[in-house]
Amino acid sequence: MSARSYFTPVAGLPPQQTLLTDRAVITEAYTVIPRGVLRDIVTSYFPHWQSARAWVLSRPVAGFATTFSQSIVELEPGGGSERPEPDAHVECVLFVMAGELRLTLDNAKHTLAPGGYAYVAPAARWSVANAGREPACFHWIRKAYQPLDGIDAPECFVTSDHDVEPVPMPDTDGAWATTRFVDSGDLRHDMHVNIVTFQPGGSIPFAETHVMEHGLYVLEGKAVYRLNQDWVEVEAGDYMWLRAFCPQACYAGGPGLFRYLLYKDVNRIPTLPVPGAPAPA
Repeated sequence: MSARSYFTPVAGLPPQQTLLTDRAVITEAYTVIPRGVLRDIVTSYFPHWQSARAWVLSRPVAGFATTFSQSIVELEPGGGSERPEPDAHVECVLFVMAGELRLTLDNAKHTLAPGGYAYVAPAARWSVANAGREPACFHWIRKAYQPLDGIDAPECFVTSDHDVEPVPMPDTDGAWATTRFVDSGDLRHDMHVNIVTFQPGGSIPFAETHVMEHGLYVLEGKAVYRLNQDWVEVEAGDYMWLRAFCPQACYAGGPGLFRYLLYKDVNRIPTLPVPGAPAPA
């Protein structure tokens, strides 16, 4: 597999002469957070994390994400956490974009380079530290795990973008491919975090309209994305949130690959209210 690039926030602040006009937009169906928004002033600091800051891209809030949270975490050399996850019922995925991340997972030690991917099961014991001399930057995608009667929770695992071959989508001649880190038929998993790759000129040739919620971070390249009734230009470093049933499609603009990290909730029967109880908001 050829070398990959993963765009990380540039941070800092734009000069005072910069125009305020940008591509940021929030609607009931989707949100676009362009990379120029990810500046120092919008970072958050998490309890029990040292020499760390984060850009929180999505979290459960009325009119926005409902199933997950997603943050980009930056660790300075020597930074990390021995108590990263406060909730035992939460599972997560870590995806490294820059630097070296040392992950201790149920007493096993792993060093994740750019492209490194880890699934951390609910109630797992884990910690992270910056193992290098440069800042480490990674996605932290969290979801409350939905257990199933008679089906065990999945195990933790560590892999890499470089070690999993993208699978071409049917009838696309390789113009559209998906790197799947989890078997789609494994019902233990209630979320997938994949990487989607388009060759220049590749497209999603219909308006996908489905129950899965999405968090979508552009790792490299650029495209025009159809979000509900709008066409929006996106590029490396942009983030999109798509509510359930938001129509979506895209054209990859080239000249290089268009790749994005994609979250979706999967493999669970929709929960319905108890008769007589108020309907979900």
